[in-house]
Amino acid sequence: MTAPFSSMKEALLLIDVQSDYFPGGRMELAGMEDAAKKADALLKAFRTAGKPVFFVRHLSVRPGATFFIPGTPGADIHASIQPLPEETVIEKYFPNSFFQTELLLRLKEADITNLVVCGAMSHMCIDTTVRAAKELGFTSTLIADACATRDLKFENELLPACIVHAAFMAALDGMFAAVTTAEDYLS
Repeated sequence: MTAPFSSMKEALLLIDVQSDYFPGGRMELAGMEDAAKKADALLKAFRTAGKPVFFVRHLSVRPGATFFIPGTPGADIHASIQPLPEETVIEKYFPNSFFQTELLLRLKEADITNLVVCGAMSHMCIDTTVRAAKELGFTSTLIADACATRDLKFENELLPACIVHAAFMAALDGMFAAVTTAEDYLS
């Protein structure tokens, strides 16, 4: 049974807003700068309201990894959304932010029931984390314009980032999350 809305506790989950995804990084994403501006607006609103914020930082330790290499500037959380000392930073090694991390434990300790999710990449870490959150009993609001992705290739077809992003937002909307914009969420 779902708790009444008034007793639900919400947290912001900022996933992989890291320097390698920005211009000049090792895996530049389409629209990452705009997505980060929206994520920053959400971050400021959560801080002002005194609501919890959780940062997730991906580190690539698999052989042959080309970005988010530990110890490189590209693996750092981007300067546009730096965590405060008292805010939680979860390190992960797989797309799912819950897999082999302390995220679930930390959310439970804070009595979080609702997640407001943004970050990157829409088709990878955002998708797997939002789906896992649903399976773990969380209600998620996914902020579409605070997420970014890249072009993908399937067989001989190049799929532009805007199509990839829209397809994943459409797939997650309803069953796994309420997908909205930063402006609509903040209004």
